[in-house]
Amino acid sequence: MAAITAGMVMELRQATGLGMMECKKALTETDGDFKAAEELLRIKSGAKASKAASRVTAEGVVGAFITADGKAGAVAEVNCETDFVAKNDDFVAFAKNVAEIIAKSNPADVDALLALPMAGSSVEETRKALVMKLGENVTIRRIARYEAANGKLASYLHGSRIGVLLSYTGGDEALGRDLAMHIAASKPKSVDASGVNPEDIETERRIAIEKAKEAGKPEAMLEKIAEGTVQKFLKDVTLLGQVFVKAEDGKQTIEQLLKSKGATVTGFQMFVVGEGIEKKVEDYAAEVAATVAAIKKG
Repeated sequence: MAAITAGMVMELRQATGLGMMECKKALTETDGDFKAAEELLRIKSGAKASKAASRVTAEGVVGAFITADGKAGAVAEVNCETDFVAKNDDFVAFAKNVAEIIAKSNPADVDALLALPMAGSSVEETRKALVMKLGENVTIRRIARYEAANGKLASYLHGSRIGVLLSYTGGDEALGRDLAMHIAASKPKSVDASGVNPEDIETERRIAIEKAKEAGKPEAMLEKIAEGTVQKFLKDVTLLGQVFVKAEDGKQTIEQLLKSKGATVTGFQMFVVGEGIEKKVEDYAAEVAATVAAIKKG
């Protein structure tokens, strides 16, 4: 039996929003397996999807840039250690310049980007100089680029922590801005169901069946219930299935909006600063207590 620590319980509580005792019990039942415990809690308590994906734990900004001819665009997540540095003008300018270089030069990956010219030297040398100036580590975490040979591009930055790059055909610039803003607000996983991870779909199906069993539903109804749950899940996580955030009737989906404008979304990329990164939480009280204890002992 794996040892269940207070830290494990707290992490599961933060991910699910459920009580400490419930989380401890779930971890005990699953022998400390975090994902299995999270799934068990969803089955037994009806908890919603994990909140872990929406937690932002690392600092930094998203830079975005679209070329003057509108044919190429890029977004880049650039990270630092503190929120203070994330607001520094030089740091923000670096992120924007990185996005511009990506849009114009189309590097294969971050390593290729670092070798490209910037400010009279290279991106990597400029990054190192910024580290020296700011006194914090600066990293380029991820990049994305789109070309719009026969279509259009739109970008949207929500503050500096959420960035969206959108590729679409038809419609006008106002539609592109609205779609990019919608993506930043509603955070779809893909354009349609074909882009959703099959494992995520199967997880939703499995949880729906187990929850239905817990509720005493007849065996013959389980698959129908599961399919209904999966379809609702797909509407929630796909761009086309979501209700447009600016819909006046509160019902118009993105798919319906696009049809009314004669438009199509060919792809999008959204970066949320720190998404998927866990940052160490400093327990200063414990650190002080340990220091005091060491002083007394010495």
